[in-house]
Amino acid sequence: MTTTAVPAPRAAEKLPISPLLALTTAAFMAILTEALPAGVLPEMAADLRVSEAAAGQTLTVYAIATGLSAIPVMAATARWPRRRLLLAAASMFAIANLVTAVSDSYALTMVLRTLAGVAAAVVWAELVAYARRLAPPHLQGRAIAMTMAGVPLALSLGIPLGTFLGDLLGWRLTFGLVAAVSAALMVWIRASVPEFPGSRAGRREPILAALRLPGVVPVLFTVAAYVLAHNVLYTYIATFLHANGMDALREEVLLVFGIASAVSIVLTGALVDRRLRLLTIASAGLFLVAAAVLTALADEPVPLFLAVVLWGLGWGGVPTLLQTAVNDAGGDRGQALLVTTWNSSMAAGGAAGGVMLALMGPGSFPWGVLVLMVPVAAVVIGAKAHGFPAERPGVGD
Repeated sequence: MTTTAVPAPRAAEKLPISPLLALTTAAFMAILTEALPAGVLPEMAADLRVSEAAAGQTLTVYAIATGLSAIPVMAATARWPRRRLLLAAASMFAIANLVTAVSDSYALTMVLRTLAGVAAAVVWAELVAYARRLAPPHLQGRAIAMTMAGVPLALSLGIPLGTFLGDLLGWRLTFGLVAAVSAALMVWIRASVPEFPGSRAGRREPILAALRLPGVVPVLFTVAAYVLAHNVLYTYIATFLHANGMDALREEVLLVFGIASAVSIVLTGALVDRRLRLLTIASAGLFLVAAAVLTALADEPVPLFLAVVLWGLGWGGVPTLLQTAVNDAGGDRGQALLVTTWNSSMAAGGAAGGVMLALMGPGSFPWGVLVLMVPVAAVVIGAKAHGFPAERPGVGD
């Protein structure tokens, strides 16, 4: 069957809202599918007749599969029509969630969770490239910000809603509902998102060759260190608050962090096309100040909430900023490298935080952030020519 490619509406002055919202929903479903077990873990473990620690590995295998599969999957599917690839990923979300909803086999559930993680790698690798092709150059950053908004929406709304539905309807029916939404997403993508061809036949540059492109390595270093620093602190935030006598404020802290992150996303979406370098420097600076406050004043409510606001403002726009930067520097190949780097750093953050907790206690977390974020700030400031230039390629004044 011959696939007809629809040209990107680059000449348009307005963003194509429906296809971009379909991509936003794809990001939402990738995060929701990954994290939903966390909200229903005890019930899921009981029905599968495994420990809660074993049930928790349904999240681990998903993240590992996403990180490890990004490069080989994107290389293997480089010539596929891109919408067809997105549809395949959405169908895997539907199948994996449906099987999870009805399966009594822990092994079968883990296999489908692994395949869903591979599908997530496809989504993360395609979203930014699609957003860029759908938008005119001067609105590409805003288009990326719109598509990546699905991530914080899933974390701030989707996961709590999934947990509520799990308590109300049971965890199996909740996974079934997520499968139904994934199926609806397939219809939306098919009806709204234009088709784009894969790479042309012939010699293709290996994805790892993108590391030789100017700017790719500084951006990937920033991704690795920033995501690692964030996850060291965020993964163990409850432990950190408990150690500082702030346990009673846990829900408020997470709510304030989510609101500050949402504000950051809105501001980043409005300014990223013209101020990517400035926003990235500001992001690193805000997280540094937040970590400095937490090293000494985390046992006082006002400084604690101030630090959390600064942290959220620094973190919320990071996915958009770094996705935009790596695509400017390395295109689709750079995006595949970012997916691997990002997910590996997420997993490493949990592991590193566990080691720090065992050896040095929870007070070491903000110090670890400082150690990681100082070189991040230095690299971003130093990568003025390539990586984080004052003017983005193809975007004039």
